Amino acid sequence: MENVVLIIHLILALSLIGTVLLQRSEGGGLGMGGGGGATGSRPAATAMSKFTWALAVAFICTSIALTLIAQSNASGASVADRLNALPAEDGVTVPSLGDSLLPPSADDAPLLPSGN
Repeated sequence: MENVVLIIHLILALSLIGTVLLQRSEGGGLGMGGGGGATGSRPAATAMSKFTWALAVAFICTSIALTLIAQSNASGASVADRLNALPAEDGVTVPSLGDSLLPPSADDAPLLPSGN
């Protein structure tokens, strides 16, 4: 299911990029072109702009669907807990993290490195 939604999501992304690039420039990009402001009027919605909006809505819906699918597939354990649960293979052992994630230090180790 996740793979199907992901493929649809990628097709929508590429289609959205293509339709945005095919649209005619309004001339207002980067501060160039006609007045605008309070007296400016919006052009009528074309079929291409409506299609772009439909693709954008579908893209957002698939994004939310992928997020919900990933959340439902996620386990409640952290990555560190899952590492400790793995069986040792080929003589490789995963060290226990214990209560602290700080590296172990010797009791007589200096707090600052010496300048020798």
